Amino acid sequence: MAESPFGVYARIVRAQVRSQVQYRASFLLEVFGSMATNALDIASVFVLFSVAGGLGGFSGTEVMLMAALSAGAFATADMVVGNVDKLREYVRSGLFDSLLLRPLSSLAQLAALTFALRRSGRALQGMVFYVVALCVADIHWTVGRVLCAVFAPISGTVFFISLFVAGASVAFWWIESGEIANAFTYGGRDFTAYPNNMYGGWFRDFFTLGIGFGFVAYFPALALLGKSDPLGLPDWLLWFSPVVAVIAACLASLLWRVGVRHYRSTGS
Repeated sequence: MAESPFGVYARIVRAQVRSQVQYRASFLLEVFGSMATNALDIASVFVLFSVAGGLGGFSGTEVMLMAALSAGAFATADMVVGNVDKLREYVRSGLFDSLLLRPLSSLAQLAALTFALRRSGRALQGMVFYVVALCVADIHWTVGRVLCAVFAPISGTVFFISLFVAGASVAFWWIESGEIANAFTYGGRDFTAYPNNMYGGWFRDFFTLGIGFGFVAYFPALALLGKSDPLGLPDWLLWFSPVVAVIAACLASLLWRVGVRHYRSTGS
């Protein structure tokens, strides 16, 4: 009996994992190095508190919740698809042809081939930090907030995955698009780590609502804390992270499919 597509993807991921742990000392150094980088990103939030005493009208534990949501969602997405920007190399060399020859999803193949287990420590650290933030924040638990606490990091992860895929897809038209894509992925990570009302004008509106970064951490944190948006957005909007994540995934999938149809190989 033919193996299922899921089984094939699992075999590719296992092969990648085996290759990455072949040199254990190097692998462990990369894992702990990425965790240290993540810890420094989170620590920078508290450095700001030591100077200002508050951020955007939010207390330390409240901002900690936002930073934890952002860190956990981004790190998990980065582990799963953070290397899909290697699509540039596949397109330039024509190696992408080999993905199209197999009766499997080209995107899933690329994600499996570039799966980065060495980033698992950072993802796990982010989730642990999120659990700690939930415990120390002043949250009056209800059924709705329990569901929000569960789905918020999942929605944020899906959103960042969609952003990584959309950014990589631009390489079908413009191969040297990596830096622009990074501005939205890694720049988005930094933007979502802080209360969005800290930012001003069109910049805040564009990134918070236009792209949807507000639904990664800021709005879910407000929903969990039972606080209204200081900028006056309706309270029902704070619960829309799963909806925005689904929309982002659909748009990224559409962009990828259009890009694949646009792909014309290298001609060699």
